[in-house]
Amino acid sequence: MTTTIANTEARAERHRLYEDLLAMISGTMFVSLGTLIYAKTMLTVGSSAGLALLVSYTSGWGFGPIFFLINLPFYFLAVKRMGWPFAIRTFTAVALVSVLSRLNSQWIDFSHLDPLYATVIGGGLIGTGLLMLFRHRTGLGGINILAMYLQEKTGLRAGYFQLGVDLTILAAAYFVLPADRLALSVLGAAIANLILAINHKPGRYMGLS
Repeated sequence: MTTTIANTEARAERHRLYEDLLAMISGTMFVSLGTLIYAKTMLTVGSSAGLALLVSYTSGWGFGPIFFLINLPFYFLAVKRMGWPFAIRTFTAVALVSVLSRLNSQWIDFSHLDPLYATVIGGGLIGTGLLMLFRHRTGLGGINILAMYLQEKTGLRAGYFQLGVDLTILAAAYFVLPADRLALSVLGAAIANLILAINHKPGRYMGLS
């Protein structure tokens, strides 16, 4: 599997700088908007974003600073296993989501937001945003870094790995969220991760950054 991925990478076309920048801006905007929708309806997701949302609900602190701090320990793995370019892109993406999450709450206000609709559209936005970032070798925090590393080294699909971790985080949400919001959060995590699992298979898209 590793040899196949390496051969495919050798034939792949490298992304241009402006393509990486556009993907980073678009991806972080999608994720930050999806996270805002979840925060407004007291839903959560998996990965480090979900953990940051849970801490935000229980502490009253803003999502952005918590999300940024939670991801700091994982940059060592990003540098050691994925290289400095990946680590810098990931650090930048996390910082953008942290800033945009705060700005979005000032730019957007919802007079009504149905929880089921919020689950579907929020999960879709987060999953699509992550897909944009993944395809340009950019993670969005600790679990994303580990998922991308495992997919590149072993062929294990990032979406399936993240789904397992996300379900663990959602289990912890049982102690924080009402039962209906917890059920919707599980659905949202499934939507986001299935988007990754279906569209980010090894060898399907191998543009390099």
